[in-house]
Amino acid sequence: MPPTTPFSLQGRVALVTGSSTGLGKATATCLGLAGAKVAVNYANSQPRAEETLAELRAAGITADVFRADVTSESEIDAMFTRIEQALGPVDIVVVSATPAQPHKPIEEYDWAFYQQMLDFFVKSPYLLARRALPGMKARRCGRLINITSEVFHLGVSPFSAYVAAKGGQTGWSRSMASELAPHGITVNMIAPGWIPVERHKDDPQAEKDGYLATIPMGRWGKPEEVGWAAA
Repeated sequence: MPPTTPFSLQGRVALVTGSSTGLGKATATCLGLAGAKVAVNYANSQPRAEETLAELRAAGITADVFRADVTSESEIDAMFTRIEQALGPVDIVVVSATPAQPHKPIEEYDWAFYQQMLDFFVKSPYLLARRALPGMKARRCGRLINITSEVFHLGVSPFSAYVAAKGGQTGWSRSMASELAPHGITVNMIAPGWIPVERHKDDPQAEKDGYLATIPMGRWGKPEEVGWAAA
């Protein structure tokens, strides 16, 4: 059930990266229910992306699916061109795509894994923004939303590569918010805690129990709560 809101996203086009599953899927759904046309992005999971697309359309949402590696500038550029042709200019970009995060001490990480985290959480938002901003500035309206994480603020371990990259994403978002505000463009972050989505299903139970004990409400967050925060 969507919350009561005084606004509508009717006529807006929203791109949600990594939206075939998890928080991305929930965010795409909420933006669509708020009236936006939705571009569902995936890199490898086409069957799941098609399932998500079918669910969105069944809910009366105008949507289409677009494959792209969001760490590749050329693939991002081609994806934006396809979105503009199919749905219209992109007004909202939600960065939700995330790779797997193995739980390892720092000695077991190599730099290639650190680089992968930085590519997803710093390079990708930068490339997506750079492609979206000319149109947003021309229209003097745009929304960049980064799904970050509370792990940066808490220093959770053993996730040093993930935490470092999320710190970069957080700092970048703050800087961009200041830089782009005069152009009518907002940059926001949503930093959820542990949410029971598919990529967390194999997390150690003891780790989940310990984390749950720190939450005052005594329950996990829900994917749709993140989605409606974006909408």
